Amino acid sequence: MRIAIAADHAGFDLKTELVPHLEGLGHQVVDLGTHSTDPVDYPALCAAAGRAVVRGEADRGIVIGGSGQGEQIAANKVHGVRAALCHDEWTARMARQHNDANVVSLGARQLAGAFAKVVVGVFLTTDYEGGRHQARIDQLAAIEAEEAQPS
Repeated sequence: MRIAIAADHAGFDLKTELVPHLEGLGHQVVDLGTHSTDPVDYPALCAAAGRAVVRGEADRGIVIGGSGQGEQIAANKVHGVRAALCHDEWTARMARQHNDANVVSLGARQLAGAFAKVVVGVFLTTDYEGGRHQARIDQLAAIEAEEAQPS
């Protein structure tokens, strides 16, 4: 699987732990930054990860910050992204099964590296259920398309 990953300075250490782990599992990782713990704003980095997914340059995305909240919001500004903030295995599973999330957002100040690997593993290996959930995904896409229209 091709995975786009981006983090701000607060998420940098967790990103540097996840990248070799993912590569060791056979994934191709596209590291979109940041590349140090120097302070940096997250919106452009997270949007780049979302754009990589939407453009088909990556199958899934991972965005990481201190809490993951802002990173999720930034990624969700990209049309076609369904980013989910996941704190545990259950939220990661539901994000995939019910919401067909294509980007996972992680809070580096909330998740230890070992547990983040578990959460990401669930996110990457869980399939979307479709069925009754598809109508909701279609409604989300319709809202997104409506909001893209000029006022």
